[in-house]
Amino acid sequence: MYIRKALETDLVTVQKITHVTIKGIYPRYYPAGAVDYFLAYHSPENIAADIASGNTVLAMIGNEAVGTVTVKENEIGRLFVLSQHQGQGYGKALLEYAEKVIFRKSPRILLHSSLPAKGIYIKYGYKPLEYHILPVNNGDYLCYDVMEKIMDH
Repeated sequence: MYIRKALETDLVTVQKITHVTIKGIYPRYYPAGAVDYFLAYHSPENIAADIASGNTVLAMIGNEAVGTVTVKENEIGRLFVLSQHQGQGYGKALLEYAEKVIFRKSPRILLHSSLPAKGIYIKYGYKPLEYHILPVNNGDYLCYDVMEKIMDH
């Protein structure tokens, strides 16, 4: 496995990893309105802007992209690994990559954690700072945590 910067030609790949993962996992945790919100938030336009800014990377096995993460300033976002590749260390490798990038310029990392990912982030030293409940379509609600990790000195 290796990690490489996403190119503009990888837009469909990043969107596929993101949307397939959301559609496969999030309905077990969230109502339909919240799932739709996540899918719209990770729109082709938002993904393309992150790729163009050089903020998005892909985890690769040979020529196959199996995961992605985006780093902006001191925030980690859009960390997704295809379900058939979960539990094999790719998410951890992407998280560690993002942490190294951020810790080079900031002692503090922030991220917004979905319910399915919260336990994983706690396992890797992230602490919840805030809990948000956001009204979305269909009278549904989206719940998520803002979490942080402080660099060990």
